[in-house]
Parts: sequence; C-alpha cells; structure tokens
Amino acid sequence: MLTIEKLRTFGADVEEGLQRCINNEAFYIRLVDKAIRDPAFDNLREAAEKGDLEKGFELSHALKGVAANLALTPISAPLTEVTELFRNRSETGYRQYVDLIIAKRDELLALSL
Repeated sequence: MLTIEKLRTFGADVEEGLQRCINNEAFYIRLVDKAIRDPAFDNLREAAEKGDLEKGFELSHALKGVAANLALTPISAPLTEVTELFRNRSETGYRQYVDLIIAKRDELLALSL
C-alpha cells in the first residue's frame, strides 16, 4: 500500500503534491495510485518500440502533466526530457528515457503492494 512516507522515499515532492490536493493525504495517494496504473505508460513503451514519434509525444506530454501535478519528480523529470525529444521528432535518445520512466513507474507500483 502506498503511503506518504513511501512516496517521500521514492523522491516525490509530497508537500507540493499534498498542497495540490488540499492537504488530503488519502486523496493524494488515491490519485498517485490511479496515475501509476494508467495504461498510457505501457502505450508509451509501445510507441517508443515502434518509433511512433507522434504517439510518443502525445502520451509523454499527457503523462508529464499528471506526474508533474502529483509532484512525482523521479517520473516527471525524464518525462519532461522525452517529451521534448518526441516534440522535436528526434529519431534517437528517447528509448533510454522511456526505459527509465517505466522502471520508475514499476518501482512505485511495487511500493503500492
């Protein structure tokens, strides 16, 4: 089960995330749990594997907004980088970021068990 302390250990800016959720810990944790289970993460991996830069941009941009609003810095930081690579239609460099994003998402999923 996710807790505020686990999110802190993960590297989330819990205070910022809580402020956005009117300091309601249960609501914040529920939003984080829902966000990390979003199929968009797996769809992003698939887009990267296929080299679909347009879909990669759409997915990374949406996920970046969610992760940033929840102050999930270990996920939002690489999402910011990969979003710019996809935006610029860069043919290289984005797969390492996608791998990191998925690894960090999986780390949070493990904490939620």
